[in-house]
Parts: sequence; C-alpha cells; structure tokens
Amino acid sequence: MSTTATTAPPVVEAPAAGPARPSRRRGGRLPLLLLVPSVLVLLGALGYPLGWQLWASLHEYGLAQQFGQPAEWVGLGNFVDVFSDGAFWPVLLRSIAFCLVCAFATVLIGGLIALLLNSVGRVPRTILQLALLLAWAMPVVATMTVWIWIVDWRRGLLNWTLEQIGIPASGHNWLVEPLSFFAVAAVIVIWMSVPFVALSLSAALTQISGEVMEAAALDGASSMQRVRYIVMPLVAPVLSIVLLLQIVWDLRVFTQIKFLQDAGGFAAQTDVLGTYVYRLGTGTGDFGTASAISVIMLVLTVLVAWPYVRSLLKDSA
Repeated sequence: MSTTATTAPPVVEAPAAGPARPSRRRGGRLPLLLLVPSVLVLLGALGYPLGWQLWASLHEYGLAQQFGQPAEWVGLGNFVDVFSDGAFWPVLLRSIAFCLVCAFATVLIGGLIALLLNSVGRVPRTILQLALLLAWAMPVVATMTVWIWIVDWRRGLLNWTLEQIGIPASGHNWLVEPLSFFAVAAVIVIWMSVPFVALSLSAALTQISGEVMEAAALDGASSMQRVRYIVMPLVAPVLSIVLLLQIVWDLRVFTQIKFLQDAGGFAAQTDVLGTYVYRLGTGTGDFGTASAISVIMLVLTVLVAWPYVRSLLKDSA
C-alpha cells in the first residue's frame, strides 16, 4: 500500500519590527484650518490696537498728527517723560492700592456669599442666585446713575438715611475728599464684582463631596477647620483665577471713577491709571504719552498674570 507524504506548510518569517510610526491625529489638519478664521479675527481685533499703541508710544503724536502731520520718532522719550513726571507716581500708587483693596475685598465677600449659598435651602439659594445675576447683569451706566443719586450731597439717599438715624450728614459731599471718594468707588466696584466671584466659587463648592465634609465633622473638625483644611485646598484653583481676574479688572477700572469724577470729584486728586490715560489723550491731546502709560499698564497686567500662566505651562508640560 502506497503512502502519500504530507508536506508541511512553509514557515513565513514575520518581518522585523521597525520603529513605531506616530499615528495620525484624527481629522488631520482640518481642525487647524478651522481655527484660522478665529485667529485672524482675534489678531485683527487685538493686534492692530496693540500695535498702534506701541507705535504711538514711540512717537510724538498729538493733535497736529490727527490732521495729517507726520509723527516724529522720539524712541523712549515718552516713557522718560512719564517716569520723570511727578504726577504719574501718585496715580500709579493710587491705582495699585485701590486695585488690591477692591480685589481682595471682592474675593473675601464673594467667598462668604458662596459659602452661604451652599448652606441654605433650595428656595433661598435660588432667590440669592437670581439677585446676584440681576446685580451682575445691570448695565454700568444704569448702575452708576443709581449710585450717584444715592451719594448725591443735596438729595441723596445716603445723607437722608444718616439724618434719619441721628447722624448729621445734610449737605455733605462724599465726592470732594479723596478718601471718601475712593471709599464710595470701592463700594461700587466691589458691589458690581461680587456676583461673579460668588457664583464662580459657589459652583466650585458644589464639586466637594458631602461625604468628605460629613466625615470631617464626625472626626471632630469645626466649621472653620473644615473650611481651612478641606474647602480652601479644593477650591484653590478657582480661587486663584478669580483673584487674578479681579486684580486685572480693578487695575484697569475706568467707568466708575470717571462717572464719580463727573458727579463732583476732583480729577487731579482721584485719577487712576485709566482716567489718567483718558485725560492725557482726550483732554490734552497728548496721545504719545497716553499710549506710553497704556503700555506700562499692559506690562503691569502681564507681570500680575505671569505667575499663573507659568503654573499653567508647568502643568501642561
């Protein structure tokens, strides 16, 4: 009987594994192309004004240049004039002090309101949230109109209320003295900024587990200890960005100060950087010096924001 030899299938060697190729990102270049229109609009909206400010800060640009006369190159001359001007330094120190007081007071009051929002029932919490949203959404012009009526020295609500409780305040002008002027301005700025801080921190507090707080309470931690050792570390990222935004916004405050100045304050004693730039540019026509101060404000803003930006870059690395 003949036997048929079985032939084994040939062994095919697997090719040697080469270096792994990076996988293509899903979508290829399409997402980048879709971003191009937004980037162009952003560069046009922000890049051109910033470029013009830098150019004007290096030239002598006044009323004559508004009517076509060529602007003369002065280099850093405008910055030298600013730093050698005795009126600039009080304005700078006043702006920094006002900014820090308002920013920290806003975050403190907003944080307390956020704790209140998360400790009350659903109905009062909803009412408080609506009240904060209405205060935050109110236009600045309408807000300042109401506040100027409140502090008016002839028929204002503030003086009338003080008179009713026995404090003589009839005819007192709160906007004449720089100290009372900035006290009124600080109250207005803080009142307009607290809703944003309170709602932001309240949203951060909702991410804290109730079980953690209950466990800490069972272990004997007091309310202050729970806030200090549990709540504060967990909301620290939100707290830092909110504080940074408040410092930047309060450093550039303009509308509230300008309205109060027009209502009776003396600009020379109550100017901050924003109103000082406006007075130099629009009031005296010295747009070169005003642009130099605007660049200084930009540098201050970058210096304030840089630590936070650096921490973001470290986290993403």
